[in-house]
Order: sequence, then structure tokens, then C-alpha cells
Amino acid sequence: MNLTLPTWLTLLRIVMIPVLVLAFYLPYKWTNFACAAVFGLAAITDWLDGWIARRWNLQSAFGAFLDPVADKLMVAVALFLIVQGHPTPWMAFWAAVIVGREIAVSALREWMAELGQRAKVGVAMIGKIKTTVQMIALLCLLYSVTPGQQKTSEIWLGEPVFHLGDWLLAAAALLTLWSGLQYLWAAWPSLKVDEQAARKKVKSKP
Repeated sequence: MNLTLPTWLTLLRIVMIPVLVLAFYLPYKWTNFACAAVFGLAAITDWLDGWIARRWNLQSAFGAFLDPVADKLMVAVALFLIVQGHPTPWMAFWAAVIVGREIAVSALREWMAELGQRAKVGVAMIGKIKTTVQMIALLCLLYSVTPGQQKTSEIWLGEPVFHLGDWLLAAAALLTLWSGLQYLWAAWPSLKVDEQAARKKVKSKP
């Protein structure tokens, strides 16, 4: 297996996950900067590996498999850390919505691939918007909720960083539900046809 530069960047993103966890729990004043820097760098590599793969035609089957895995792992771990740092019902709810949707859509895409209809649940524009909002929200919250520190009162775009991240995470969760329903709507005709075929197969058995 030949590892291309985009694949190495994806692997780097996975390696950065334990670094993020370690930085989150370090007992220093600068840990919030470290968490935000690690997550921000991971987000940059997420964009960069795709751009390089398309620009120089370095796509690979392994890279196509690994890239979404790395993204989902990084987002899930970041959400778990944020809920640990700010354990409120709403924060846990938004995190559960986002992680639950990722699991459901991954299962849906796998099922559609088995039916030969994988393209019907490809990444849509609403999914890209959701990802952008989600990444900014997680960056703000990781900067704000590091254990053992006061929530930052720094202002960004006229609002405290924590409040901005909190609102954006809620918006990302709602966009997550919307995009998930869109994927389900696109896949529903194929799923109905497969279910009908399965029922006919069962009835035809002696």
C-alpha cells in the first residue's frame, strides 16, 4: 500500500487526538491555547489533505476510507472533552445529537453502498456548512472550557468566546439533524425498494 501525502496528513490528524486529550488536562494556564491550536491544526489538515488529493490527483481507496474516520474521531473526542469541561444537560444533548447523527449517517452510507447506491448519500452543501459551523464552535469551546480554568470572557465578534461557541454548537446540531434528514430522504426510495425485494424473497420461500 502506497501512502500518499494526503494520507499522511490524515494519519497525522489521528495522532493529534491523544495530543488534544493530553493538552486538555494539563494543569497550566496556557492549556486552552494548546487545545485550540491542536484542534485548529487538525481542522487545517482536514482541508489540506483533500485539496492536495484533488489538486495533484493523489486520491486513494485507503485515504477515502481513513479521512472520514479521522474527522469523526476528532469531532467525537472534542465533544466528549467539552462536555467534561462544561457538563450541562444542553451541552450533553447537542453532543449526543451530533455523535448520534454521525453514527446513523455512516450506517446509512454503508447500507447504500451495499445496494450500489452510495452516490445518493454523498456529501451535500448543507453538510459542508454544518462542518464549518461545527469546527468553529468546537474551536471556541475548547478554548473556553479547559478544566481548572475560568471560562474565558474574551470577546470575539462582539460576544464572549464561550457563548459564541455554545450558540454555534446548537446551530451545528440543528444543521446536523437537517442534513441527516436530507440524506435519509435521498436514500428512502432505494431503501423501500430493497425492503420490498426482501419481503418478496421471504414470501417466495417454501
